[in-house]
Amino acid sequence: MIEKKTVCQIVEEWLEGKDYFLVEVTVSPDDKIVVEIDHAEGVWIEDCVELSRYIESKLNREEEDYELEVGSAGIGQPFKVLQQYYIHIGQEVEVMTKGGQKLTGVLKDADEEKFTVSVQKKVKMEGAKRPKLVEEDETFTYEQIKYTKYLISFK
Repeated sequence: MIEKKTVCQIVEEWLEGKDYFLVEVTVSPDDKIVVEIDHAEGVWIEDCVELSRYIESKLNREEEDYELEVGSAGIGQPFKVLQQYYIHIGQEVEVMTKGGQKLTGVLKDADEEKFTVSVQKKVKMEGAKRPKLVEEDETFTYEQIKYTKYLISFK
């Protein structure tokens, strides 16, 4: 069986000096290898092909047959690595907490321990007849959430 660690090392070699980053590598027991990469400006098919060829050049099909799939982290899929938070700062995201609360807002900040989302809430001000929309920052640790994902807006 092909080792996940081996594939990760090969991918990291290819990534060196590039703005891409590794999101995930999976290797199934039947040697299906799936590599997900990402980039702040999106992933180009030509780069996926180049990475795929690079991986194939480093693995020996004579020793072990495998299936290889190289692609980008899926749009609308939950974030898997911290760098995905960094590249989506300023963009709209959906957050699902472990408590079942779903929020939509703009990702304002992220670091290794926590991230902040600016959400709009309806608040009834004292003396007002109707609730007013106000922007409020919500900060979460990564342990508090089930997922965060980028939302595509067609405004």
